[in-house]
Amino acid sequence: MIGNEFREIAVIERSRVDHAGTQHARATGPVRIVSLVPSLTELVCALGLADDLVGRTGFCIHPRELVRRVPKVGGTKTVDIEAIRALAPTHLIVNVDENRLETVEALRPFVPSIIVTHPLGPLDNLPLYRLLGGIFNCDARAEALCREFMAAYAGRLSSDGMSEPCARVLYLIWREPWMTISRDTYISRTLAAFGWQTWSSSKPERYPELQLADCSGAIDRVLLSSEPYAFREKHVAEIEHALPGVPVDLIDGEMVSWYGPRAIEGLRYLDAFTAARHTLRRN
Repeated sequence: MIGNEFREIAVIERSRVDHAGTQHARATGPVRIVSLVPSLTELVCALGLADDLVGRTGFCIHPRELVRRVPKVGGTKTVDIEAIRALAPTHLIVNVDENRLETVEALRPFVPSIIVTHPLGPLDNLPLYRLLGGIFNCDARAEALCREFMAAYAGRLSSDGMSEPCARVLYLIWREPWMTISRDTYISRTLAAFGWQTWSSSKPERYPELQLADCSGAIDRVLLSSEPYAFREKHVAEIEHALPGVPVDLIDGEMVSWYGPRAIEGLRYLDAFTAARHTLRRN
């Protein structure tokens, strides 16, 4: 019995260790949170902490009715250091991909607790929910999100579309220059969970530039994301001209790239998106 109690304590302690290896204490007293990560701003609100959110970036737009009252502190990579200092946060939430290291180092001297995140696949949402839930004393809400996520994830596993062979896709995130994603990213691993294998560049960058001709004969489909570049219908024809015979689809970037609570909706979205394309292939 004592052994079980120690194991439970160990699990709880691990749940409050962030990507940087920092063991965070449970928050006590008044909490003032600044989030520099759009999807985690949404997670803060989903955990019932909207009233403790005192700062966000201009890209933190969900949930709109709650974040509109929260002061903006710049963009994810153009942070107003002095604006954050004036807000006197107790906690700062950052992400390895979204935010610059020099920004974090500039904020470290006057922010007591900096929570570093770096999810790299759909199942990383579970420890992410528990990390914030554990730090901010809302474990029950975090576990409810975990259950909802796993229900959606299990639904993906039972999807008829999962029996289809893997499709090779080029996922574009930028134009002029064209940019895609490496396989070592949350987006790529989320797509892989639905049988979409992303085209891999030989370049070491996580978000490499490319020439469309580089992909000729190596992909089955092109996916044009709605963010960070807002691809539209007019760009579909451009890609089809450059890669004749390759189907091109617009895809909701938030549903693919946002972790946090939106990942749950994203799983359902991708399940329907994948099933529709497999139906077209069969017909």
